[in-house]
Amino acid sequence: MAFGRRSGEVNQPWRLSAKLLIISSVVTVIGFSTICAGVLLDMRRGEEALAHQTLENLAATIDSDISRNLELYDLSLRAVVSGMVMPEIQDVSKPIRQLILFDHAATARDFGALQVFDAEGRLTIDASTLNPAPENRSDEDYFKVHRDQPDTGLYISRPMLHRGAYAVVLSRRITGADGRFLGVVVGSIRFSYFHDLFGRLSLGPADTITVLRRDGTIIMRTPFDLDLIGKNISYVPGVKRTLSEPSGWYSGKSVVDGKQRLYIWRDSSHPLVVLVGKPWSSIFDLWRTEAIRIGTTMMALVAFVLAATLFLAREIGRRAKAEDRLEEMATTDALTGLKNRRKFDSMIDIEWRRAIRQKAPIALLMIDADHFKAYNDAFGHQAGDQVLVGVAICISDSVRRAGDCAARYGGEEFAVLLPGLSSTEALAVAETIRLKVELWSDQPQGTTVSIGIASLRPAATIDWSELLSAADKALYAAKAQGRNRSVVASIPKLTLVA
Repeated sequence: MAFGRRSGEVNQPWRLSAKLLIISSVVTVIGFSTICAGVLLDMRRGEEALAHQTLENLAATIDSDISRNLELYDLSLRAVVSGMVMPEIQDVSKPIRQLILFDHAATARDFGALQVFDAEGRLTIDASTLNPAPENRSDEDYFKVHRDQPDTGLYISRPMLHRGAYAVVLSRRITGADGRFLGVVVGSIRFSYFHDLFGRLSLGPADTITVLRRDGTIIMRTPFDLDLIGKNISYVPGVKRTLSEPSGWYSGKSVVDGKQRLYIWRDSSHPLVVLVGKPWSSIFDLWRTEAIRIGTTMMALVAFVLAATLFLAREIGRRAKAEDRLEEMATTDALTGLKNRRKFDSMIDIEWRRAIRQKAPIALLMIDADHFKAYNDAFGHQAGDQVLVGVAICISDSVRRAGDCAARYGGEEFAVLLPGLSSTEALAVAETIRLKVELWSDQPQGTTVSIGIASLRPAATIDWSELLSAADKALYAAKAQGRNRSVVASIPKLTLVA
């Protein structure tokens, strides 16, 4: 019926308010969560950028120190090579020769004494003594490389045990004026140099520093593991990049402990390449702590907001239901369950305006129980009420469209508003109601109704009271014609709906 639909429209603002509250809360939560996530991502990127910068500085510092010492030591090797090809060097005494060859040699606690080996690999000159013990190094890789490859230049050996200490051997070829191989000059940098260098740094427990030879051989590593020294890791994809690109970074899993790290190198053109690594877990440790704290706080706030929203939405729903009940009580006839006169007047005004806008017809049935007062006086008010309820049921069963409105207009009189129906269609509805009432009554004296019908197409110049008046006149005509009948009102042709 019409009121069922209108009642829903009355309740709709409250329901929309509850939905709007929930939607607003969800949007607010999503908005703040997005902002929070953005801040956390910015913090994460900041931690990553800081780690990049820190590792780049560390790699540059270590690379600079190692490269500087290699260069100084290589200058000493070059000086000895230059001295050994001077013709006069063979004619001077051993002390003078030592001064000439090793006067500018770099000396340090971690640098081994320079040695000169002839073309047969025999030790001929030792910076640490005038009378070196017999020694032959012809089977060493560095000797073979310089002998067989004249253009090698500075050669850095694999880590090895050299003169009683673990070290890397640096060597250069001695070439005669005629291009003949005359021997090699050899020096060494002990592992203690790297230990001292790395020991001065403040590193995390899982941070790594790896010094690589150009072929991917590990020269030194911290944390120190002798089993890893001398191992070739050029097969690792990240190491391949390290040896082929001037500088850069990559993220990879360590072949030693399997930890995922950020690795950075600065200059792979040097004889030794420094690769610095830091675990991602360590990089994001502070960020993770802050993320957990902020995330926990946000989750607590989200839970509170959602709980408060659901509580308020439930209360709004309860209030809406209470108002629905109050609205229904205020607009429903308590005896028949139909709409009351107050609601009917409101609905006919609304439908009248809609019909004007849509230029559609609107019909009205005025229904009256025949001989009701006499029946009421004869059988009592309770029996009379049962008759009214029965008539109301017959009306409700016959009026089922969503836009229709059936109401108890007063006493034994009922009204049915039928938007969009012509007089012919309204007459069919009226006859359905009349016949149902007639068949329903099982009393000996029977119960019937008289119905007045009016239908017109409203205009802005007339009021809906004209429709009501026409239907009322038709009802009186039905009474005058003998009751238990339906009569269609006669309306001027300008507004009559055929």
